[in-house]
Amino acid sequence: QVQFVESGGGSVQAGGSLRLSCVASEDTYNNHCMGWFRQTPGKEREGVASINDFGQPTYTDSTKGRFTISEDNASNTLYLQMNSLNPGDTAIYYCAVYTRLRRICPEKQVDNGGWVGWGQGTQVTVSA
Repeated sequence: QVQFVESGGGSVQAGGSLRLSCVASEDTYNNHCMGWFRQTPGKEREGVASINDFGQPTYTDSTKGRFTISEDNASNTLYLQMNSLNPGDTAIYYCAVYTRLRRICPEKQVDNGGWVGWGQGTQVTVSA
């Protein structure tokens, strides 16, 4: 099964930027929806952004206008450019692929079992 390795996290002050990367162990799901999620202690993993096989991104209300998701299929790498970070963005960030559909993303980015490839994640900490 595909596995992802996330990197690029760190500690920044509010208003700062980070760029996360996610590398897949294989290209089996290159034609599927890819997504970024985040999780804080005691809370469920929540969707942040996703991108379909046509390169069309979708963002949640909390990240729209600040985050940009992109991918490089040649290197099996998914990116998340995060700007104007605030303390509410503090979390462990994960990437995953949605295997229940081809080329398109689910209507809602929810961790309902259709997303696979969860890695160790990368910690993002934003201080006020």
